Amino acid sequence: MKKQLVTCVLLLSFLFIFPVEIQAADSNAPVEIKSIDLPKPVTEGGKPLMEALKERKSTREFSDEKLSLQTLSNMLWAANGISRPDGKRTAPSARNKQEIDIYVAMEDGTYLYDAKENKLIGVVAEDIREATGMQPFVKNAPVNLLFVADYDKMGDGSNEQKDFYAATDTGYVSQNVYLFCASEGLATVVRGMVDRDKCKAALKLKDSQKIILAQTVGY
Repeated sequence: MKKQLVTCVLLLSFLFIFPVEIQAADSNAPVEIKSIDLPKPVTEGGKPLMEALKERKSTREFSDEKLSLQTLSNMLWAANGISRPDGKRTAPSARNKQEIDIYVAMEDGTYLYDAKENKLIGVVAEDIREATGMQPFVKNAPVNLLFVADYDKMGDGSNEQKDFYAATDTGYVSQNVYLFCASEGLATVVRGMVDRDKCKAALKLKDSQKIILAQTVGY
């Protein structure tokens, strides 16, 4: 018993003289966000085109119900996925430059849609949904899409031409989302009111990348 007591005293003395540094977790350290492999998109079925066109509409009321990964995969493919072996997309782009990227802002973070790999690449583990719009519903809606044009991909041309083509090509992508939502019974609205500076900083966009529009999707 005395031997054990002496051992404890010596151990405590050693710790007092040579304190062991315990490194606390840094609460300010950046949180890593993992990429998400999407399920293969379902490219058959849905409502007939004329019926989807008839039911296309804008909605400004959303629940917080989340979209499944399958629904996300189907929607993003419809928006601007690869539809042919040569790599061309469901949405056209001027001179096939494919300059429009889709960022997906959700509660658990924001991702970049990689059409070639059919995955969501983790960009930032931060909920930036509120910054994607000025309307109150954006912060609780499950998905806010940001359509970002990379002017470096557009090659030669004046800024005026690039502005025109970026806006036009974004319109094609947005309409694809509208038609998918009409077909699948989802709610959506495209929006121009975006806190572009905050979103650009959060996503670490290059100067050549411009946020054109945002689009909310949900139920």
